[in-house]
Amino acid sequence: MIFGHISTLAKDAPQLHPILVKGLTYLAKTDLAALPPGNHEIEGRDMYVAINEYETQPKNERRAEAHADYLDIQYLVSGRELIAYSPLSVDYEVLADELAAKDVIFYKTVQQESDLVLTAGVYAIFFPWDVHRPNCSLHEAANVKKAVLKMRMSLLK
Repeated sequence: MIFGHISTLAKDAPQLHPILVKGLTYLAKTDLAALPPGNHEIEGRDMYVAINEYETQPKNERRAEAHADYLDIQYLVSGRELIAYSPLSVDYEVLADELAAKDVIFYKTVQQESDLVLTAGVYAIFFPWDVHRPNCSLHEAANVKKAVLKMRMSLLK
């Protein structure tokens, strides 16, 4: 998992894989506030951005998830939310395995979650070995606009 702010991208870029920099640069240079909700292709289905608008929910109402084929760059356009993070463990009890159909697996039990607070300009990169619980309220429900840049893991090779 990588956590950062888009304003420090120029300083962070030398430490990141070039394809991650490409995705983050897209987020930095695109008028995401003007993009309507839905999926927008960047490089076909290899790299695309999903624009979401929603109200955050209590953490205990959100499901922890992970992916196999894609990594997520979760980037807040506006609002504030909490995302819980935990390293993937074989000990986590699976709630629903939708990897084949939707590249997502949900977990019933997750241990040792760390809470990340996202505000406008903050991003979190989650790899397949990172379990994350997005769209959570910090203290109370908040309206959020978020871009989730999905990138095939094969692009990192």
